[in-house]
Formats: sequence, C-alpha cells, structure tokens
Amino acid sequence: MADPYSTLGVSRSANEKDIKSAYRKLAKELHPDRNKDNPKATERFGKVTQAYDLLSDKNKRAQFDRGEIDGDGNPTSPFGHAGFGGQRPGARGGPGGGFNPRDQQGFGGADEMDLGDLFEGLFGRGGNTRGPRPGGMGGGMNGGMGGGPQGFRRPPPPPQKGADIRYKLAVPFIDAATRAKQRITLSDGKTIDLSLPEGVEDGTTMRLKGKGQKGPRGDGDGIVVVDIQPHRFFYRDGDDVRVDLPVTLDEALNGAKVKVPTVDGAVMLTIGAGSSSGKVLRLKGKGFSKKGGTRGDQLVTLQIQLPDDISELSDKLEGWRDNGNPRKQMEP
Repeated sequence: MADPYSTLGVSRSANEKDIKSAYRKLAKELHPDRNKDNPKATERFGKVTQAYDLLSDKNKRAQFDRGEIDGDGNPTSPFGHAGFGGQRPGARGGPGGGFNPRDQQGFGGADEMDLGDLFEGLFGRGGNTRGPRPGGMGGGMNGGMGGGPQGFRRPPPPPQKGADIRYKLAVPFIDAATRAKQRITLSDGKTIDLSLPEGVEDGTTMRLKGKGQKGPRGDGDGIVVVDIQPHRFFYRDGDDVRVDLPVTLDEALNGAKVKVPTVDGAVMLTIGAGSSSGKVLRLKGKGFSKKGGTRGDQLVTLQIQLPDDISELSDKLEGWRDNGNPRKQMEP
C-alpha cells in the first residue's frame, strides 16, 4: 500500500497544478515507449498513474487524507487500528479485570466514552448493534474483545477495479483531417491501431475498455487524449482547413490553373483573371470530418507576390497609374 503523495514526489499540501506537473514529468520519464527494456519502469509507470488517478479526484483525495481509504483506494478499518487498546494495570472493571468505559485511562485520557453510542454511530440503530455494554474482556466485541454483540466484525473490502491509464496521442494534422488510423503502444508494450472518431478535435478522448491496470473486479480502461499537431502551412478553422496560396502578378492578372495542396493530396485550382490578393476560393469536402459523416471545406486565400527583381516590371509600367481607390471602404 503506497502513499500516492510519495509516489508522485509531492507534499500533502500540493495543489492540482503541482500534482499534474509532477505526474506529467514522471509519465514522460517512465512511459513504456521509452523504457522497452526496463520492466521496472513500466511497473512504476502504472503505480504513478494510479497515484495520479487518486489525487486528481477531489473526493478520493479527501477520503485518503481523512484515512477512509488507503493508497490503493480500498476502504480502511472503521476502527483505525486493531481493537481499542489493552487493559491498563489497575483499571477498574467487572469480574476478571474488565474494561470500564468511564476509566479515563481506558481511552487515553477521555473523560467519558459510551461504547454503545460509538457502535450506534458506526453501524446504525436496530437489531443487536447496541447490545450489552462491554464490562470486561470476556464480554467484548466479536473478534476484538472476545464474544458478544454480533455485527461488529469488519467486512472484507469489496474487490476493486484496476486503475485507468492515460495516454497522450500526438496526431499529425493531415491524419486528423482524414481520420487516418493511429498506432499506440500500451503500458504492457503491446501496440494497437486506433480509428479516430468523426468530429475529432484537439483534446478528444477515447476509451479503450480493459486496457488499464489489472484488478480483481476487472481491468481498468485506457484513456487516450488526442493532441493534434500543427502543420507548416495548413491551419484549422472549425471544420474547415485554411491555406494561404502565393500567386504571381501574372497569374492573378491574366488568370491561371495552379496546383494547390490539400489534406487529400494536390489538386488543380482555377484562378480567375483579375483576382485580387486576399480573395478566398473554396474546395468542397477537403476539410475535417464532422459528426454524421460529412466534411468541411478547404478555403484558399490568394496572396499576390511581386518578383524579387521588379526592374523589368517597373519599366513596362512606367507612366501608368492606377486611379482606383482600394481603401475607399475604410474611409469614415
């Protein structure tokens, strides 16, 4: 039974940010992908993940801090330790030197303690839970102080399901747009191929049933978090993919057919004569998948680029002036 704070190397006063930071550092260091020849690292990776699952759950963390559950998430004994402590020499009691609940030494200095009320609070009223008050070691709890009232034996903790294991899956931009299958290595070293869901986006989670830590009540799950990687010229806009396309002055002025990249491969795009820089052209169905099976579009923004050497162009345009006002819409 490990202390989850010690496992993550944080103090009991650590906040959520500190706990998450410590987990990420250890998970990166111990991940099976980086320790294929080190089974001890894989084992520790599972323990670190289990500790993070407990401390990242506010309710479980509070239960652990109060001593209600242990580091594995199992309930602890309702009495904290075995029995109530032994009979101290000279303590008052019934025949046979029994324990008197009003003896201040019996409970480590308490003024008074009614065991019947204590049992009532732990196990509820009714039945035989109140029972006769223990007056000696021969009439105490069943299993703790001899025979006596039934129902005080601590039930065995219920079997626990294994802990979930979290994985971060880095997905290339184009793979995310086209929903290409992704291969992931699990904590046990096995690899599986995953199909990305419709409408996948950065932060989408996928659950792999039974791919977590093993447990007596069943194995935990694998939780896969999608991390879509940026692309060098594509960028996402909702379900659409955008790209800025450089074109020459000649192509914009006279029109042309040019090759343009898409997430599905290059296609030919017609640029109309007299196209301005900033004009947006649409390629249907070349974007990200949507829930329902359809796809967004690719939006191509034209960017006119002048040649590096404009001397020839300047000579040909000498004496020509454009009398248009492209900033008219910006005037007050």
